[in-house]
Amino acid sequence: MNAHETVSSHPSISEAQAEARRDLAAAHRLAVKDNFIEGIDNHFTLTVPGELDRFYLNAFGLHWSEVKASNLIEVSLDGAVVAGNGIANLSAVCIHAPIHHRGIKCVLHTHMPYTTALSQLEDMRIEPSSQNGVVLQDMIAYDRDYNGFAETQDEGERMAGVLGDKKILMLANHGAVATGDSVAKAYHRLYFLERAAMTQMIAMAAGKQRIITEAVQERIRNSLGAPGTDHGAEIRMYFDAMKRVLTAEGSDFAE
Repeated sequence: MNAHETVSSHPSISEAQAEARRDLAAAHRLAVKDNFIEGIDNHFTLTVPGELDRFYLNAFGLHWSEVKASNLIEVSLDGAVVAGNGIANLSAVCIHAPIHHRGIKCVLHTHMPYTTALSQLEDMRIEPSSQNGVVLQDMIAYDRDYNGFAETQDEGERMAGVLGDKKILMLANHGAVATGDSVAKAYHRLYFLERAAMTQMIAMAAGKQRIITEAVQERIRNSLGAPGTDHGAEIRMYFDAMKRVLTAEGSDFAE
């Protein structure tokens, strides 16, 4: 593939797969802008459309500002690279494969500064002291057993079990995992998790937090689930807007 050929024009890749690649590459670039990254470490994955037993992954060794739609690799659930050039990070396979095996399409794992700082506290819960905190709190599972590097499938299976049917997994002393049935939803959750953690940590440093009343929390929950509301469309609008920002800045993520 030459420098001027995009994934969407490649005849062997379906348009659904091309769009999936563009979205996942965009998430990597947004993570750079949002300061979610640690150089070449951490990992974002997405199930390959039409291929439930493999997922896209950033090739280990690339800085996330180098990730493009065309240089994502495809990895099987047992960790073998089945398409593309590069190697699969062991922790990526051990953490992500068991979650994908449960039918979850997108899995984003980072050591974001404020979320990771919160995960280092004895009480690492996201509190309902902000609007974002209220929206997210029912989505979060908490893994309080840090076991070092996730380098075995057993550890990944354990983490996936803790996640259960929640959308976000807070990892003690480690960071977080955000999931979704699309990159847009998973990244939206990741972004607002970090925002909630950031404002909570700032508030905790300034003094005692003011918790939102149960009545208002319930009103927010009811609003989120109100008939006729389409928060999925709003989330897609958010992600599309961020992709336009990347494009306007000259990013080559879609190549």
